[in-house]
Amino acid sequence: MPVAHINQTAIFHLAEGNPANPGIVLSNSLGTDHGMWQAQADALVKDFFVIRYDTRGHGQSASPKGPYQLQQLGQDVIALLDFLHMEKAHFCGISMGGMIGQWLGIHAPERLKKLVVANTAAKIGTAAAWVDRAKAVRAEGLDAIADSAASRWFSPSFVTSGSSIVSELVAHLRSENVEGYASCCEALAYADLRGEIHAIPNSTLIIAGQYDPVTTESDAVLMHQKIKDSKMVTLPASHISNFEAEKLFTIALSDFLTA
Repeated sequence: MPVAHINQTAIFHLAEGNPANPGIVLSNSLGTDHGMWQAQADALVKDFFVIRYDTRGHGQSASPKGPYQLQQLGQDVIALLDFLHMEKAHFCGISMGGMIGQWLGIHAPERLKKLVVANTAAKIGTAAAWVDRAKAVRAEGLDAIADSAASRWFSPSFVTSGSSIVSELVAHLRSENVEGYASCCEALAYADLRGEIHAIPNSTLIIAGQYDPVTTESDAVLMHQKIKDSKMVTLPASHISNFEAEKLFTIALSDFLTA
């Protein structure tokens, strides 16, 4: 199993394609894993060295006792690049992964080529709500969160038309590590980059979901206004837009990286 023992933990990752090609790191959302990027990895692997990894607390990565911090999640990416002997790579993250991308753009821009942040915000939700969710998950498990996930992740029409995808993702969330999920909630509770994202120098693509109730179009506009070298695309999707608008997402990503 491809595991990097870095930062006192173990990070599962898949590296696919020709290492001589430009690298791109794909970072998952809260409650998912590297598998969420399969369609994009399949499309990019001919031209890019594609690295998918499971954020600590998720998938096949370790779930050390938290709470975690956004800085810690960002430093995991830097350490993974070091482990793979990569000086720089493109980075694409969705939701929590998008916050990790913003942190990297602020604190380690020299390790990034282009930056893509999807369905995210410089501040997601409130600290109180995330802390309450972490407490509830530790006390009761992930079933209640999983039961309501579809309505947060997808538009009602996609829940119906994409039912097999939805049910697979919800089942995966239900099986995630409780401590890892709760610890990432705590990282998001105190992550607030609104006063810092103006410092991101990297060329940045911001992808928003037209129907996203979690990280809204307004959140994307705020990032676009503050990140100098940025462009914004809005897709007809809710929060997990790389599934709901898979083809449009992949085209936007590929076009931006190759422009």
